[in-house]
Amino acid sequence: MGYRILLIDDEVDILEFVRYNLERDGYEVFTAPNGAVGIEMALSVKPHLILLDMMMPVMDGLETCQAIRSMPELKKVMVVFLSAVGNEEVQLQGYGAGADDYINKPIKMNILRSRVKAILSRITLPDNPDELIIDTEHHQVRRGDEVLILPRKEFMLLNLLYSHPGRLFTREEIYREVWGDKVIVGDRTIDVHIRKLRQKIGDNHIVTIKGVGYKFEKDNDTNKE
Repeated sequence: MGYRILLIDDEVDILEFVRYNLERDGYEVFTAPNGAVGIEMALSVKPHLILLDMMMPVMDGLETCQAIRSMPELKKVMVVFLSAVGNEEVQLQGYGAGADDYINKPIKMNILRSRVKAILSRITLPDNPDELIIDTEHHQVRRGDEVLILPRKEFMLLNLLYSHPGRLFTREEIYREVWGDKVIVGDRTIDVHIRKLRQKIGDNHIVTIKGVGYKFEKDNDTNKE
């Protein structure tokens, strides 16, 4: 998985010029014509870096940056302003809105490429982009940059198995921990929930031990049925 960059600018020529050069450097580049569209795209593609024009219609750069910084899903993204307005007051406004850096227009591509490389060097890409992370505080499951929202019982079941990788949980233990002793459920209830989890997180994590129960493997190439 490589670095993803989102370029937000209302000038088509700049979008095409910058995108072409950054893609030559091996980055995955997305573009948006204004701040409103840019925010929607940022939530969708989860970029590592956003290059943001200061003066735009619909939502200007300051408003866009402030909105990005208010969203938990985008809290780790780096934001760099691109602007023809280079006076100190405007730059301070940009940093005050949450920007990490500021690059003046007209864009000198060699300088932009160098700055982009330096900024992205601060971000370490995961060795395993498909690794699952259970966030119990926000009731979320993250797989790389993807956020999975699971129904309550599916989340509880996954969290139980994930809590002790490699340990076999019997069906009786799972019923007790997830559904409770006082709740009567059908014999196939666990199997249905396991099937739904596999559809969402992949088939290579939850292993079935026939007639006994299930266990979670972080790195498992073959699924025991």
